[in-house]
Amino acid sequence: MTAFEEAVDAVRRGDKTSDNVAAELLRMLTDKELLWLLDGDKALLESVVDGARTRTNFLAVTAGRIDRIGIPGLRFTDGPRGVGIAPSTSFPVAIARAATWDVDIERRVAAAIGTEARVLGANFWGGLCINVAPFPGWGRAQESYGEDPFLLGEMGSAATEGARPWVITSVKHFALNSMEEARFQVDVRVPDDVLHERYLPHFRRTIEAGIDSVMSAYNSVNGQWTGENRHLLTEILRDQWGFTGFVHTDWVWGLRHPVESVAAGQDVEMPFRQQRAHALPAALRSGELKRDDVLRACARILRTQIEFAARARPAPPRSVVAGAAHRALAREVAHRATVLLRNESVDGTTLLPLDEQNLRRVAVLGRLADQPNLGDTGSSNVRPRNTVSVLQGLRERLGSHRVVTTDPGDADVAVVVVGLTPKDEGEALIALGPDTMQLFGGIMRRPRVAKVVSAVFNFSQRWWTFGGDRSDLRLHDEDVALIRAVAAANPRTVVIVIGGGTVVVDPWDRDVAALLMAWYPGMEGGRALADVLLGDAEPTGRMPVTIPRQQSQLPQVDWRARAVTYDRWWGQRKLDHDGVQAAYPLGFGLGYARFTTTDLALGTVHDERFEATVTVTNTGDRDGRHVVQVYAVRPVDGQPVRHLVGFSSIAVSAGASRSVTVDCSTRPLQRWTADGFVLDDGDITVETGAYSGDPQSCRQALPH
Repeated sequence: MTAFEEAVDAVRRGDKTSDNVAAELLRMLTDKELLWLLDGDKALLESVVDGARTRTNFLAVTAGRIDRIGIPGLRFTDGPRGVGIAPSTSFPVAIARAATWDVDIERRVAAAIGTEARVLGANFWGGLCINVAPFPGWGRAQESYGEDPFLLGEMGSAATEGARPWVITSVKHFALNSMEEARFQVDVRVPDDVLHERYLPHFRRTIEAGIDSVMSAYNSVNGQWTGENRHLLTEILRDQWGFTGFVHTDWVWGLRHPVESVAAGQDVEMPFRQQRAHALPAALRSGELKRDDVLRACARILRTQIEFAARARPAPPRSVVAGAAHRALAREVAHRATVLLRNESVDGTTLLPLDEQNLRRVAVLGRLADQPNLGDTGSSNVRPRNTVSVLQGLRERLGSHRVVTTDPGDADVAVVVVGLTPKDEGEALIALGPDTMQLFGGIMRRPRVAKVVSAVFNFSQRWWTFGGDRSDLRLHDEDVALIRAVAAANPRTVVIVIGGGTVVVDPWDRDVAALLMAWYPGMEGGRALADVLLGDAEPTGRMPVTIPRQQSQLPQVDWRARAVTYDRWWGQRKLDHDGVQAAYPLGFGLGYARFTTTDLALGTVHDERFEATVTVTNTGDRDGRHVVQVYAVRPVDGQPVRHLVGFSSIAVSAGASRSVTVDCSTRPLQRWTADGFVLDDGDITVETGAYSGDPQSCRQALPH
């Protein structure tokens, strides 16, 4: 048994604490081994050449492995929608899962991803992105959980809890990382109260859920790069929130000053031996780098690995990867994530669900109808062995003889599949000029090596840089033209929109009978959408973002700016503030069942929590699922502002009623001051409804 295994065994038995055994292990390490813990294990040049050759990391990236005493190190895989290091289950993207408004299903997805990561050789999962997007065209909105900090925090904490038995968990990008094309250069300026009230609460929530590590961002905040931002990494994260895990950088360009970063609270430079490998040994010898700072960082890294090893469940057999259970879960999530935005009556009945018995011919059209379209192909990319398109799913269900790709006017129903691809939105590897190239460290001082590295990354830009951020939230002109032509030829037209964020659908949405937002629905998406169209499954999704009538109604930004100011107004809150009605509000979504909510009863506030109890009745003729959304309304700067404070997704049988108690938080109502958060005195109105601002909401004053 190695020294590390003995340490883990002592913690598991309860004989020693993780702090005790981490300190014992640290005393066994040489200075060289201590510094080895503080960055990736693989040399930069070897890594970048391999990365360009394979266009990805097909093996887990390792940091801090020390065989002499058995330290396994951090074996990292990315994957907001699945494991990126090998063929695996591709789930619907995170924003799609946010549309379920169901923490239980997100917990199950994270457990599945964590399980597959372990089986495939990783012990460290970096797939949890919870950045909020104040500007709705952010290219990586698909990786996060929508526009509301409370929703982000609840879904992120559920993912943390689901994955922790299987992997070391990491949350990213800390903080204010919401501009893809400017991420290497932009300074985000934000007032302290806005920072704490709107951009950090969801990160704090994942800390409370037990997140093991935090990935810092590329951008700077109020003039200081986040990878070495002491205010964020130490004063807020550790001193205020009590975080005890470790911090690591974003990939390659996440560090600007290797020596100063250690004292600031940055623990691991990922993923290579890069700037720190060049600078830290001499700095430690000279005293510029304090030994206590090194030991503090190493202790956090070792303690986290020990605690994980002590709690980790045994890895299941490899057959679990993209096996029947996980594919079934991916299909279920795609059902639950699909948002029915419009479902008008045609010939006296709503178009959806389709009546299979009366379907002679279904026309499926659109450039995305038969395209495997799983989302971004950057760091979040997942490569399942097969993917089912919408066309394939319908043909599998109805037979090829009934599903055609021409003559929509002669069909019983026309299904048009349009939207976005990685060419429109996603991760962007751009702006790699002298400022960023020098971050490769001492290796760039060798001219021949610098030439090779520069050539490799210039090549990488050509295959990795696709969509980036979106300046236009509308569909492509050819998509709109197709929708209008098909709708003119066939009043029984269904439009399915694929994408990873806000898509403005005005004014063409009023031309079609039915409209579904399907996001990037994963490898089983085609089967799931066939299930939804034919009524085998309910479209129970609710919008995690707001769709305006015009994109100018939401905040705009120069995506390649060097400086930008973030405020508290975006999404639904921005429209409410401006007195503008959304096309489809936050939380909106129709279904095949119909629900009423009555009998609101509120408990008193205790420890920042209160309960809201309502009766939900399914007045329809089929079983269904309803999302009870609880909002609290109180003035901000003299104007009433609606805050999401709780939600619950529940199944209700046809004709039945259920009493539902929603656990709610007063944190979204709190105001940040120099002394911390305070909840001001004053009246608070609580609403329970089907979406933000629902006129049918039940309303009641929160008891003091």
